[in-house]
Amino acid sequence: MHRERRGHTLASAARAIRGSTSKMSRLERGESPAKPRDVYDLAAFYELSRKEVAFLDQLLAQAANAEWYERFADVTPVFLKRLIRMEGRAEEITIFENQVVPGLLQTERYAEALIKMMEANPLPAPEIARIVALRMGRQLILDHELPRITVVLDETVLERRRGSADVMCEQMKHLLAAAGRPKVNVRIISKDQVSPPMAITYLRFPDCVPGDLAYLENIEGATYATRQRSLDNYRKVLSDARDNAMPKDESLDAIRHAAKQWAEQAALEQ
Repeated sequence: MHRERRGHTLASAARAIRGSTSKMSRLERGESPAKPRDVYDLAAFYELSRKEVAFLDQLLAQAANAEWYERFADVTPVFLKRLIRMEGRAEEITIFENQVVPGLLQTERYAEALIKMMEANPLPAPEIARIVALRMGRQLILDHELPRITVVLDETVLERRRGSADVMCEQMKHLLAAAGRPKVNVRIISKDQVSPPMAITYLRFPDCVPGDLAYLENIEGATYATRQRSLDNYRKVLSDARDNAMPKDESLDAIRHAAKQWAEQAALEQ
């Protein structure tokens, strides 16, 4: 915490924002929303660097848009809320997937097909629509400068049907478009290469935010790894996955080939 690192007391920080010690305590515990004026006054008081202030700008923007996922609280699993909140604070996100296209890069119809596939009992159409809208809302971070995103996909993800062939063709084209963004790096691991046996999402934060984390999801929940030893292991697994992946140009060619195959299959299904 910046205040403690710089040796300031709650009382001195409270004076910097013309507030009480109890107000400052509530702000630090996240019990009260922080006003931009208070945030910038504290940044000046703590003598934060330009990079740290720029990160605060991003957090404030994220907080201003926080309502978007609160509106979907009824269809957001508890284990997913933390990930959504932290995605907007990360400096870099690295994802490996061996089953599906990650949520940050899914199309609406691909997401809908997955939701229908995972539910034992059919969900009402309005509920499915809300879950899809939540997934699309997460993609707002793609329009921000940060986080940078690296997605490593097992080649079988491109071949594994999720919905109709037309849905898959659309998803492949969407992947190509996403890979064209400067902040997004999409790489493919050939079926002949060694790849991790599970999906992993690794979030790295700026120096001013303590603690990276790794996220591993399953059908009924998720695990958040924060211990250094675990983080080191997951970071190595992801690094090895990137090393085993095709170069960028070859990865894009693999996605284009998949899009072409799915388009041909879609034409046959019409």
